[in-house]
Amino acid sequence: MTKRIAVLGSTGSIGTQTLDIIGRRPDLYRATVLVAGSRVDELIAQARQFKPDIAIIAREDLYARLREALEPLGIATAAGAAAIKDAVAADNVDMVVTATVGYSGLEPTISAIKAGKDIALANKETMVVAGSLVTSLLAESKSKVYPVDSEHSAIYQCLRGEDSASVERLIITASGGPFRTWEPERIAKATAADALRHPNWDMGAKITIDSATMVNKAFEIIEARWLFGIEPKRISAIVHPQSIIHSMVEFSDGAIKAQMGVPDMRLPIAYALGEATRMDNVSDFCSLLAHDTLTFEQPDLARFPALDLARHALEVGGNVACAINAANEVAVAAFLHDRIGFNDIYRTITATMERTPFIATPSYDDFVATNDEARKTALEIIAGL
Repeated sequence: MTKRIAVLGSTGSIGTQTLDIIGRRPDLYRATVLVAGSRVDELIAQARQFKPDIAIIAREDLYARLREALEPLGIATAAGAAAIKDAVAADNVDMVVTATVGYSGLEPTISAIKAGKDIALANKETMVVAGSLVTSLLAESKSKVYPVDSEHSAIYQCLRGEDSASVERLIITASGGPFRTWEPERIAKATAADALRHPNWDMGAKITIDSATMVNKAFEIIEARWLFGIEPKRISAIVHPQSIIHSMVEFSDGAIKAQMGVPDMRLPIAYALGEATRMDNVSDFCSLLAHDTLTFEQPDLARFPALDLARHALEVGGNVACAINAANEVAVAAFLHDRIGFNDIYRTITATMERTPFIATPSYDDFVATNDEARKTALEIIAGL
């Protein structure tokens, strides 16, 4: 039976690679819902190729262009957050690929879980912002979550067939980004162009900057805590510049399992779409002789102080991680537009976190309010830098 898939963020890096996988195996998958943020012309082109039941643009001011292009083809169109929320819960969807960037992935993911849809989760911020809420909803739903982030997919694969009681530690690998060998003084002067030169991965601008600050790794630690139910003290990050080992699990007998492969996001995407089954010829094969040196380093907190954010957010709990994420999204956007310096990203996050009122047991409405307030605070902080 063909699996019907909603792709949220279809025009982004993960979204386009997801559609590449779907296009290779039309016997297995069909994209019934395509959702983009603002790249309306790319969405139109995708809809013409994949012929979904509906195409949705988040920006409502772009809707007229979408409708004019697609309705003559018999493809339904819509715009806005409410339309996205409704589409992922519809009867023509079996799995939702959440490939949007940032906070925007939370509401549709929750809607899909409440509707019992399986989730291929590429939006780490869903678990960062509201991990406690999402896991409680999953406990009451038939939905299953299949991680798409390469690190969490690797951990998921290493845990299959293992007794969770035997897990000693999750080890999340990090490339170190473009500034791994830079001195702190040089990092302070880094431009957006510098930060966007990732050595191994081809990703969108926001995710690439998060890699440069290693905020992404802080977020991945938080996400791993909620995805796998492992207490924070048993989750660590290690720098692995070659990006061949995507993450590891250490067990109580001293053994370590690692998942390896070339740095190609189509591998974890295909594994998630297949619900932990493998598709032939997804990517190039990994030649161990071509990668005969694999190295590991302890993360340098002088270069990457953002890693401490994960520890703090998990220790304090509540709405702290939500505030951190909101501030980071605002700060990264400002950095990409040359309004602040690289180190100002971290300064903005910490100052926003300190000024955001703490809520120990937040509801969904509390997360929404925290996100709004933290964004306003971050903008005020940036204005004063």
